[in-house]
Amino acid sequence: MNELECAKATAARYIEDMRRYLDAPLAYDRKLNGYYYDQQHAEKPYQLPGLWFSAEELNGLLICHQILQNISPGLLSQQISQLQQRINQLFKLQPHSPADISQKIKILSIGRRLKDDAQFKKIATSLFNGKRIDIEYTARGESAAQTRRTVSPQQLVYYRDNWYLAAHCHHRDQLRVFAVDNIGSAKILEQNALLIEPELLEQFLTSSYGIFSGSAQHTAVLEFSKARAKWVADENWHPKQQGQWLDNGNYQLSIPFNDSRELIMDILKHGAEVEVKSPQFLIDGVREQIESMQKIYKK
Repeated sequence: MNELECAKATAARYIEDMRRYLDAPLAYDRKLNGYYYDQQHAEKPYQLPGLWFSAEELNGLLICHQILQNISPGLLSQQISQLQQRINQLFKLQPHSPADISQKIKILSIGRRLKDDAQFKKIATSLFNGKRIDIEYTARGESAAQTRRTVSPQQLVYYRDNWYLAAHCHHRDQLRVFAVDNIGSAKILEQNALLIEPELLEQFLTSSYGIFSGSAQHTAVLEFSKARAKWVADENWHPKQQGQWLDNGNYQLSIPFNDSRELIMDILKHGAEVEVKSPQFLIDGVREQIESMQKIYKK
């Protein structure tokens, strides 16, 4: 009270606020006639938070929390719930109550596959602790074969509403990308993970188009009609894309790629508003898909 130059009632209010809003394990010592941190009964050593937030910053945290809840419902639900409770407690120290973020932000996800976080937690733990992990993985495709392999996690990637793990596969002795929802089981190993140089990992993940990563071997040249050009010109398809306006008002977009599967899907969604100019095998691939579609609707 002397240090803070405050009345007894004010000091009592501070102590109550610390207990209620900051979870301070304050206990009273009759012999010393004062309060202290009861570290013996605390789950971990307590100290006052060293980072304080303004109302705007707390709103930002709530927005991040809402985004995570929307993009991956159920993911790390227990940990996120604890964070939400702490944020709400901190908000009680502010003069204004928090806005109902859930009613003010809506995120629409399409094609989300991950249903729970059972394997995600193990993958994240092995990634952050630098440990190898043994996984059962079912590849997508006609064979859908299940394999067991040991991998060294490098990065978790959130791409098109789904989570992927970029890892060094010790079976193939190369970098691979695994869909987290296709990992049936995971076991963290004692062995330290083999870490890949950040530059090599970045090149592997971003040098070519889409989630089918690897070094870009080709460049797709696409020409979009006037009607679609103004939209595509503002879109980021790839970090190393090149675009230019043509004299006829169309827009030409050049994209480096390695595997054409995902690129063909994105080309087809633009229908007659886009034409593939090169390479020839990409033109043939799009034509084959269109012809197969025609056969379906001619029945």
